[in-house]
Amino acid sequence: MSLPASGAAIAEQVGAFAARLVDAPPPAAVAAVIERQILDVAGLCIAARREDYVRAVLAATDADGRATVIGHGLVRSAPEAALANGTAAHGEDFDDTFEGTPVHAGAVVVPAVLAVCEERGLKGTRALAGIAAGVELTCRMALVTPTAIHRAGFHPTAVIGALGAALGAGTALGLDARTLASALGIAGSMAGGIIEYLAEGTWTKRLHAGWAAHCGVRAAHLAAAGFAGPRTVLEGRHGFFHAFTNCDVTPDLAQITDDLGRDWRMAGVAFKPYPCGTMAQPFIDCALALRASGVAPEDIEAIQCDVGEGTVHRLWEPLTDKQHPANAYAAKFSVPYAIAVALVDGAAGLGQFTDERVRDPRVIALAERVSYRVDPDNEYPANYTGHLAATLASGEVREHRQPHLRGGRREPLSDAELERKFEANARFGGWDDAEIRAARARVREIPGSGLAVDLGPLRG
Repeated sequence: MSLPASGAAIAEQVGAFAARLVDAPPPAAVAAVIERQILDVAGLCIAARREDYVRAVLAATDADGRATVIGHGLVRSAPEAALANGTAAHGEDFDDTFEGTPVHAGAVVVPAVLAVCEERGLKGTRALAGIAAGVELTCRMALVTPTAIHRAGFHPTAVIGALGAALGAGTALGLDARTLASALGIAGSMAGGIIEYLAEGTWTKRLHAGWAAHCGVRAAHLAAAGFAGPRTVLEGRHGFFHAFTNCDVTPDLAQITDDLGRDWRMAGVAFKPYPCGTMAQPFIDCALALRASGVAPEDIEAIQCDVGEGTVHRLWEPLTDKQHPANAYAAKFSVPYAIAVALVDGAAGLGQFTDERVRDPRVIALAERVSYRVDPDNEYPANYTGHLAATLASGEVREHRQPHLRGGRREPLSDAELERKFEANARFGGWDDAEIRAARARVREIPGSGLAVDLGPLRG
């Protein structure tokens, strides 16, 4: 592909946009999203702090550094703190998402930027600029070839996230436009992450956000040291979208640059009410509505759901495997399980996605009665909807629909709901009231502050 009409490579245009944010901060609405993202990421890191996969990551990192590992009395180097915090933030699949695309920006960019700022003693204004730049790029890149990266076998959060984190970390460091373009070029060669985790519910998806954050910090450091990366990383003949979409679509690269800095796509970031795959969430709302109408699990003979074709290979098939998830993590990407556990427990929180609940015969017996059919008119990926039609033992059919993602742009979670989510996550991680109050107060101080970023109260 040739360069844009302006003569500047897309990475250079993005770099110019990001560099300007250091002196011209984003609008108040964008800053509000960033404060929400920092709070959400902090709570998720605390919730996961005792999990085996977090312990494994920490055991594989060096003890040197000045960047906080959230939820632990530990510091690491910026790349390794980003690795640990990104993995923890994404680990329970409870992190923010960009509606219309399966990408999670906050769990990648926030850990990368906060680690760099804390290690270098940078002010909260730099954190605000870095997170704004990195999240905005991540969201825009996700719109270039919707669903194609997944179809090619890659995890969008992993591969796009590496570039978002590089831009975010580099912006916070104060790199100029050309150096930021090099950071993006370097991150393009570091990016990776296949979706084979779907086969067994193993831990690599959890690692993807952390590894992307780690790569982004490394790429920014390399660029700052003078290492050169290809400025045509995005539009080049052998560039990012050629590599990660299996060449089966023509990328709409205008999604990256059109109205950049004026129309903030990240204003549409969605925050999840449930700790599981994004497209499964509206189906949980349907299940809870069915239960609230007075239907008991034992009353149900069968449940059929109308679904978008693009969700089938991740959330519905192989159907027998989805009805019998191998472990708690596999259950997060099973709509049959999510519906069943919500109907049995009347809830779908962290306590419903445990290995103990996955083995519950009552839940699995109900999951076995959940099936699907593809609705050719389903709006996925532009809109995430839910539907179920439950046939009862009496022969009656009860039907429920959720027209959109709750927590998304059509029905965002309130500040109070996000506060409650943070508190619940922190308590799940074993924190007391005093620790929760101190962490919440520090999070509010970070975006736009003239003080150096200090995450000490988030160590616990």
